[in-house]
Amino acid sequence: MVASLRLFTMHSKVFSYSSFSVIRACVLLLAFASLAANASAMSLRELRALEKSNKQGIHYANYYLVGVMEGVLEAHAHGVRNGAKPTICLNDRRLEPHMAKSLYDTELNRNADLYEADMPVQLVLVNALATVYACSD
Repeated sequence: MVASLRLFTMHSKVFSYSSFSVIRACVLLLAFASLAANASAMSLRELRALEKSNKQGIHYANYYLVGVMEGVLEAHAHGVRNGAKPTICLNDRRLEPHMAKSLYDTELNRNADLYEADMPVQLVLVNALATVYACSD
């Protein structure tokens, strides 16, 4: 009887530890999922405010634009790999990180009446890249 009690006790400790690990993993997964769901794209208004926020605001905005441009290109490449029709074709043309701000500004100037302050920055860069690096059909 002592042996069976000892076996039962050891088994219940292992079971409770593993169930705790599973519960902890689920809670962490839900926490990260809720953070990701709450993350939203920066609007044109927010980017302008960031540029004017302090001495380094323009640098933060440029870094953000570079990240958005890289994200747009990666999302586009992923879509093309999954069978979508390409809309951005570099065709051995140069696209460097320092070009993100000029692409953004050019697109805003070209279609100033199209964009509202609450629209996401990503939209501007997607349209800019699709215009400048258009695919020939």
